[in-house]
Amino acid sequence: MEIRTIEAKKALGIEATVAADKLPENIGSMYGELAAFMQKKAIPVTEAPYVLYKNMDPQALQIVAAFPVSQDVQTEGRIIMTEIPGGTFVHCVHKGPYTELEKTYAKVMDYIIEKKVETQEWMYESYINSPEDTAPEELLTELFFPLK
Repeated sequence: MEIRTIEAKKALGIEATVAADKLPENIGSMYGELAAFMQKKAIPVTEAPYVLYKNMDPQALQIVAAFPVSQDVQTEGRIIMTEIPGGTFVHCVHKGPYTELEKTYAKVMDYIIEKKVETQEWMYESYINSPEDTAPEELLTELFFPLK
């Protein structure tokens, strides 16, 4: 767990409002759509994919699933140019299944209280490896909580 400063990152993404229990299938289809577009246009990914959570309403999560890219791209359909804003973040890495992320979230909340820092309403997760080719106990997910 650490406080880290990060520069803004350009990305290609798709925005959606999704119930928490429907996240896996929605994120999977969003990434599939983005990957197909990027492959068709020969757009390289510059970093791990992420999901930005604009709110924490489990019934209506406002999310952006995205792949960082190095340049602006002409988009089509529901694919948009977006970015992760730069700034100072509480950062940590979760190792293990996505179903156990809430344990790491609890540790982050304890750290935020201990350090007496205030976070903004949004946060994002970055997925270092993929459940398609990684055992659940080896999955790595970075968590970023922006400070006010």
